[in-house]
Amino acid sequence: MMRERRKCSIVSLVVVGITLMSLCISVRGENTLQSPVKLIWHYYKLNTTCPNAEEYIKHQVKLFWQKDKSITAKFLRLLSADCLSKNGCDGSILLDGPNSEKNAPQNKGLGGFEVIDKIKIVLEDRCPGVVSCTDILNLATRDAAHLAGAPSYPVFTGRRDGFTSSIDAVDLPSPSISLQQGIQYFQSKGLDVLDMTTLLGAHSMGKTHCRYIMDRLYNFNGTRKPDPSMHKSLLKDLRKKCPKNSKQDPTVNLTPKSGNDYQFTTLYYSRILSRKAVLGLDQQLLFGDETKEIVEEFADPKTGFEDFRRSFALSMSRMGNIKVLTGKNGEIRRDCRRRN
Repeated sequence: MMRERRKCSIVSLVVVGITLMSLCISVRGENTLQSPVKLIWHYYKLNTTCPNAEEYIKHQVKLFWQKDKSITAKFLRLLSADCLSKNGCDGSILLDGPNSEKNAPQNKGLGGFEVIDKIKIVLEDRCPGVVSCTDILNLATRDAAHLAGAPSYPVFTGRRDGFTSSIDAVDLPSPSISLQQGIQYFQSKGLDVLDMTTLLGAHSMGKTHCRYIMDRLYNFNGTRKPDPSMHKSLLKDLRKKCPKNSKQDPTVNLTPKSGNDYQFTTLYYSRILSRKAVLGLDQQLLFGDETKEIVEEFADPKTGFEDFRRSFALSMSRMGNIKVLTGKNGEIRRDCRRRN
């Protein structure tokens, strides 16, 4: 089934009948989880000896978020790194090891591992051997995002943890790829253009390292000139923070202002329209017919925020459904960093 926004159709997670969006643009996208749907809504409450698992996680996330609001951005990136790897959403990003996914160049700077560890300790104390690390990551990300202003969308659970983690499983592309390459990458994961444009909205908070934008600042497509699509004021500001011959690799906010306070907003989309997106792929959203239409809707000062929130809820659920392990596949790790 497809979500057709021009007709202002209601979009739902039809497997549980939860209405998530009612939008009015012509971009088409899936309106439910990818089949086969192996996960269950309220899995722990209905099927395990740990019915309060989600409440335990939510409580712990709130405690950590109150001390460090950056965990929202850290969790969003950590979950994306896990689900978009070749292994899918199996918690393999959490495994330690010299050749593990967390050591891939694309994953340098990932954070939030210690918080997941601490949440796992609480759950193992209360419900040993029941709640998987990958479900903890999915639920904790939802709860942290909600605290920052995102919707508290339903997370389908029942995932089990994978056995392996390898650098070779990490195929995250450069943030300077073309729009078409970005679309193809997300499609290879079972996600569509609407999902891609929505999920990139997580860049409304968090930071990136200068190395990911040096080409835009100094040598766009080998021209030895900056990216002509970048607003001059942004170029000037980023060049100060990311000097050409610096031996350091500092970080810059992905979306200044909202990035500083880690609030979930649509400023990211407004900045794309103003040619002030920091990452190359983000700015490329302005140059595709479908992606531009989505950006314009989400940036609308009257209706954009709610439209974005609703689309984010479904796209996060769809990303969390990629190549999940259920049933007798995988395991429930006692320690998220290592196999049992």
